[in-house]
Amino acid sequence: MTYSRPLLAATLALTLAACGQRTPVSAPAASTAATSPAANDEVISGAYLIGFREDALKTQSLSQQAVFQAQAVTAAGGILTGQWGDISAAAARLSPAALAKLQANPLVEYVEPDLLRYALGSRSEGTDAQGSKATVGVQNLQAQDLYAASGETTWGDAALRVPTLRTSGYTGAGVAVCVTDTGIDGNHPEFQRKLKGFKNFITTETNRNDPYALNDVSHHGTHVSGTIFAQYGEGTGASGLQAGQDPNGVGGVASGVNLYMARVLGDTGSGSSSGIINGVNWCVSQLKTQGGTENKVVVSMSLGGGRKSRTEDRAYSAAYSKGALIVAATGNDGAAVSYPAAYASVVAIGATDINDAKANFSNFGPEVDLVGPGVDVLSSIPLGQGVAATASGGGVTFSNVQAADLSGKGTVRDTVVVAAGGTNNEFCGAGTRNAALGGKIALISRGSCSFEEKTANAVGSGATAVLIYNNVAGSLGMSLTNAYTVPVAGLTQADGTGLLAKLPTTGTVSVTGADYEYFNGTSMATPHVSAAAAVVWAAKPNLSNTQLLSLLKSTARDLGPAGRDDNFGSGLVDPVKAITVK
Repeated sequence: MTYSRPLLAATLALTLAACGQRTPVSAPAASTAATSPAANDEVISGAYLIGFREDALKTQSLSQQAVFQAQAVTAAGGILTGQWGDISAAAARLSPAALAKLQANPLVEYVEPDLLRYALGSRSEGTDAQGSKATVGVQNLQAQDLYAASGETTWGDAALRVPTLRTSGYTGAGVAVCVTDTGIDGNHPEFQRKLKGFKNFITTETNRNDPYALNDVSHHGTHVSGTIFAQYGEGTGASGLQAGQDPNGVGGVASGVNLYMARVLGDTGSGSSSGIINGVNWCVSQLKTQGGTENKVVVSMSLGGGRKSRTEDRAYSAAYSKGALIVAATGNDGAAVSYPAAYASVVAIGATDINDAKANFSNFGPEVDLVGPGVDVLSSIPLGQGVAATASGGGVTFSNVQAADLSGKGTVRDTVVVAAGGTNNEFCGAGTRNAALGGKIALISRGSCSFEEKTANAVGSGATAVLIYNNVAGSLGMSLTNAYTVPVAGLTQADGTGLLAKLPTTGTVSVTGADYEYFNGTSMATPHVSAAAAVVWAAKPNLSNTQLLSLLKSTARDLGPAGRDDNFGSGLVDPVKAITVK
């Protein structure tokens, strides 16, 4: 059926009148959770996505379809909050009665909840005693025997052979990478105020519209962006370095790209499907074919959730059909691939560690396409918002010292004493006290109770600082529940046991603000692959997005069992091979 212009005009007038009688609503608020919950907890109350029958309205123009979609929502008693004409879908606030009416509308194919999506990376740390769970904070690293950081080259850069790319002039120049995330600290020296575009899609938070003012409260987006775009030789304005870090900071995989940031996740690291779709559409609109200025666009999505959305599937399929390459994180549950990574139109990225092993948190399944470095990834964060630590004792300055996330800042020089002694020196048991720790630095072993319990016991005993040493190989990052006024830091097993043998002795613990931190997650693997894809696309601009993906998969370095597998997909992305292969 074709609708007449008079009817269209009348319908539009009625719709506008009806909308004018209703109180406007804001976009759904972000959840306070920062990590992905169970799928049933992702639903945003009262917020829905509506898919209209594309076959029934295909004879109408997009503007005509928009009129009828708006009229349908309003007539049912709902409040329209967004529309996407090219995929015949809309977002709305619906009461139960309005929901029922829309579900009964023959032009409506489905109505589904608007969902929360979450940032899929966090600081390299753990809260549990032994670190046995598959979470982003507990990857046990072995000796760094495959890749070594050097200067501004992180171990992830080394894994992707970025120095070789840079020597040959391959930096991604001429290709855009659009990050959908929590925002960016555009003032960080690593970015040299070269951000090409920024737009905030979280309307419930005020004063988040300026990339050169506070907008990235969670730090996730700035970290992701540094992996892609950090400028070589430019980090010297950042004073908050991690122990042993190069004075120039870090370098990105694709330092020549045009970087865009769509802020689709809020202060707590979460955002709605509808807002994220808007951000992706904005990224795609940068293409010249869509009215923008960019020839090629890679959309990098370090976010996800466990529940499928038909509207998202439509939206990302449409974005892919317009020529963008969409890259997303598989998730950190050690389970099935999350969404949007699991959609056919999206490139799904898992995480590896420094030994090319699958990160124990990295989700797996038949949807996995490629993997990238995702464990202990060093990158930029908003200036001064992180923590860094140094420590010494018994005449030895320790390496690989990690500050706890809620540690107090300052420098303490005192006698170091054993907290509990005995075989394990774990200092467990809520409310345990040791008067010998008063005015001293407490040395404690990781073990059978939480870092929080150990720290609370030491501080409650009057300790002026707390050092917890690992009970396995590797560094020890710690996440605490409560903030403390005294410095709290983690040592390697070797440094901790070495210090233990010298007690009592004098030691120093210092915790300061930091401009860089180590993060874990498939969120960290995703920008590595997004940036690598941009570098290859810039070198081979005649490729379509489909051809580019095929090339990246065919040239990836096979890991695990021979051939494609559910843990690594086609393997570790290898931009050097993708560029040089004949």
